[in-house]
Formats: sequence, structure tokens, C-alpha cells
Amino acid sequence: MESRNKKPKVKIVGAGPGDVELLTVKAYRAIETAKVILYDALIGEEVLDIAPSSAKLIYVGKRAANHSYSQEEINQLIVDYAFNYGEVLRLKGGDPYIFGRGHEEYDYVSDFGIDVEVIPGISSALAVPALSNIPLTKRGVSESFWVLTATNKNGELSQGINCAVKSNATIVVLMGLNKLSQIVQLFQENEKGDLPISILQNGSMSSSNKIVGTIDSIVAESKNNLVDGPGIIVIGEVVAASTQNLHEAIANEVELLNKEL
Repeated sequence: MESRNKKPKVKIVGAGPGDVELLTVKAYRAIETAKVILYDALIGEEVLDIAPSSAKLIYVGKRAANHSYSQEEINQLIVDYAFNYGEVLRLKGGDPYIFGRGHEEYDYVSDFGIDVEVIPGISSALAVPALSNIPLTKRGVSESFWVLTATNKNGELSQGINCAVKSNATIVVLMGLNKLSQIVQLFQENEKGDLPISILQNGSMSSSNKIVGTIDSIVAESKNNLVDGPGIIVIGEVVAASTQNLHEAIANEVELLNKEL
């Protein structure tokens, strides 16, 4: 353990959407010199393998209905390890300041006089649609986008979705698969049953899964196609735009084959 005379430091680090190659250089360097890492559920083994063999790794992941620690307990663990070891790396999926409660941890830790450094990560809200060839904005199709969580702190459907459904923006919903039916109903009530929608899972990994449909069809489409784990929901005309070039390419190939025959 480090001497308590040395002022402790905490690094709140975003690990990106899962693929180890999508870590920022700064995050990579912080992990490879870490002494203690408190990491979340979506952190892959390849990311943790960067840490020194001497590093202490503590899993504090939280998933729906399966919390290894409460947020209050995680906050206190960060402080305790910081004072005992001199330095702690708090490793969170995506970007810690986008529905990652990173700022809550910053506030709690800094109240103890501990220095805190934030290292942003690539948010899955931006990266996963891009990796699935879905542009969140596209000229003539969508000029803005919303990023929302599906639930509020009480576990109810987020009020932000009620506002977003009335816009023409692309809508990205995180942690929303368990609210899919409610989201679909809301869009149907606003006469948007034909709007394209996609569900993206494991978007930066080899096990990626992409389901495409419309608001009216997506619940049925998802029943037989969802895989274990969380997912990102993307709603908007950009979903259809993402497959347009593919359909055109297939049509061109078919036309060429017909000519050759």
C-alpha cells in the first residue's frame, strides 16, 4: 500500500464501446500503468489484459436487476482504495459522462480532497451506429440527433422520449430493450408506425447483431433475433438510408448477371 502522506488520485476513464482497438491512447496508457482498477460489466477481457499483472482488479458491474454493488458502495470503494493505494482507475464502458454516472463519482470523490482526472471514451451511442453503417446525421435526411436513456431513476419510461418522438431527429435510445414495447406504442400513438428502426447489439465486437424493421414490425422482428446482452435502439429515416446503397449494389449486381446470361 502507498503511504497516506501522498495525495491520492483517481482517474475516471471511458473504455469505449468494447473493442480494445477503440480505446483512446490516453485511456490505454492509464490502464497499462494502473495499480487498482474498479471496472464495470461491459469492460472486455482484452481491455483488462492491458493492465499490469500486479494491478488489483475489482469488478463493480451493474446490469438490470443484477447489481454487484450499489452506486453508493462504489463511490466509497473508490475513496477507500484511493487512500490505501494512492491511485485508482475507475473504468467505465463508453464515455463515463454519457449515462455513466461519472460526474456523480467525480463529485463524491473530490469532496474528500482527492485529485480526479477524467479521460473521455468513445460513446457507444455514436460508435455503434457508425460501425453498423447508420449515420446519425445525413444531409437531406436528418440534421440532428437525440441520445436518451430509456428509463428514469424510478425505472419508468424516460420523459425525454415523449419529446423526442415529436421531432424529425434521429433518436438513439440506450439501455432500452426492456422498454421496446412501450417505445413502439408511443411512436404508434404519434402515427409513426412506418418509421425505420434498428436494434444493435455487441456493435464493436465479432458477435455483433443488427435487426432492422419499422416501428410496426420491430417487436415481432426482435423476438427471434435478439441475443443476450444490452442493445442500442436507433430510430429514424437514417436507418433506411444506411441500407439504401447496399440494396442498390445488389440490384446492380443482379442486373449485370442478367446481362451476362
